[in-house]
Amino acid sequence: MKKVICSIFGHHYSVSKKVTQHIKEYKCIHCSNQVTTDASGNLSVLTPELQDINETLQNIYQRRHRTADYAA
Repeated sequence: MKKVICSIFGHHYSVSKKVTQHIKEYKCIHCSNQVTTDASGNLSVLTPELQDINETLQNIYQRRHRTADYAA
């Protein structure tokens, strides 16, 4: 039933994870479809490869901002 809602009205995404300030992962509240923003800012399906990329990017981003916070 939930997939029918998405096929008629479209997905209703909410942010499930903030990777960086510009890259986020989204999840549909009805059908649990997951997407992420790509390099050009468009939404693309969240594949295992993109999940690994996002995790690595998040680790780098957090390390960089942790050291910047301590230096200030």
